[in-house]
Amino acid sequence: MDTIIVGCKTLENELLQAVKETGCTYEIRWIESGLHNYPKKLNQVLQETLNGCGAGRVLAAMGFCGNSIENISTEDYTLIFPRVDDCISLLLGSCRRRMEICREQGTYFLTEGWLKGERNIWKEYEYTMEKYGEETGKEIFQMMLGNYRSLALLDTGCYSMEKAGAEAKNIAGTLELEYKILPATLDYMKKLLTGPWTEEEFLIVPPHSMVQGSDLVLEV
Repeated sequence: MDTIIVGCKTLENELLQAVKETGCTYEIRWIESGLHNYPKKLNQVLQETLNGCGAGRVLAAMGFCGNSIENISTEDYTLIFPRVDDCISLLLGSCRRRMEICREQGTYFLTEGWLKGERNIWKEYEYTMEKYGEETGKEIFQMMLGNYRSLALLDTGCYSMEKAGAEAKNIAGTLELEYKILPATLDYMKKLLTGPWTEEEFLIVPPHSMVQGSDLVLEV
């Protein structure tokens, strides 16, 4: 069966490493990372990418991303998603692991892919400071980050922690958040590439079907 991968650019480092480690030779079609901030646009671009893809199976290296995949329909192929809310949970290995970390301390997560993204927390901060001034801008971000106590950089083993860490540490200090480094894993990503695809870990959308809202309920 011909298989292709549709991958979020935020996960480029990790997906390419997982491909290398598994010996996978599937074609990768990339979705721009900034689209996760615009669920309707992401839905549209993903559907356009899938239409006429010419494969029998499509592996989606991305999360549900704010339920932006609802109403995505398949043609003559099976579409497989990891059962995670977003890319961070995918790299932590599960939504449950993410929730455990957040219960201990409200945490904002970063990877190098997020730092390189078109829209990220630091770019939003700079934009807010420029638009509203330092005093008002800081008040806005204090409200935005009211539930967060730390900023964690995920060590996926796929990029320089020295360079990304320096940037993340600077952001944490500016936003008055505790800086942490957390271990991540490629295991979930590699299982997406190789299978088996259990219903517990993956949303499997058969040919000529549509993703329903009820499909996107996550158990943690």
